[in-house]
Amino acid sequence: MFTGIIEELGKIQSITSDKIIIECKTVLEDTKLGDSIAVNGVCLTVVRISANSFTADISSETFKVTNLNSYKTGDFVNLERAMSANGRFGGHIVSGHIDGLGKFLSVNKNFELSFELPSEISKYVIKKGSIAINGISLTIAGVEGNKIKLAIIPHTLENTNLKYLKSGDFVNIEVDMLSKYVEKFLSTVDNKSNISLEFLMENGF
Repeated sequence: MFTGIIEELGKIQSITSDKIIIECKTVLEDTKLGDSIAVNGVCLTVVRISANSFTADISSETFKVTNLNSYKTGDFVNLERAMSANGRFGGHIVSGHIDGLGKFLSVNKNFELSFELPSEISKYVIKKGSIAINGISLTIAGVEGNKIKLAIIPHTLENTNLKYLKSGDFVNIEVDMLSKYVEKFLSTVDNKSNISLEFLMENGF
């Protein structure tokens, strides 16, 4: 489990369809073989550690459905170690399992970023709800159809790879886990129930 609070920007030393080597420093502290590290929001397992880098295997499915397949040597990725039991919960619950890819559209002078989401993801987003973009826990400032707007602070832009985004770039999206549980619940409850997705949204869920 992760929180979406990025600890460090790592630099890709090497990446293939089945392996990635990332140069970093902070996330290596107390990291052991077999530990999980979120790379751009993708939960990967550490299989090798050196003085200034770690190596993780990438499954064919992960490489296919995440934006890791568009990265190359020298690019920067967001890194977060798995949450420790005694740590502060600064963001929201992030599993490290990507739901799909969003397209970056633009950023304005007020640090508002706009993204376009596929329809299978956009149904899960609400204004003021949480979403993970490249592993970053962010709050949705506005929703219009399948487009969302995120208001961020300069610190977030400067300390994550959001600052490298260009219009048309794809980002990893993980929606709030709670929304998927609600959908599952509503699909299995008695049809006579007065609880609906609209009812939950109107009442702050």
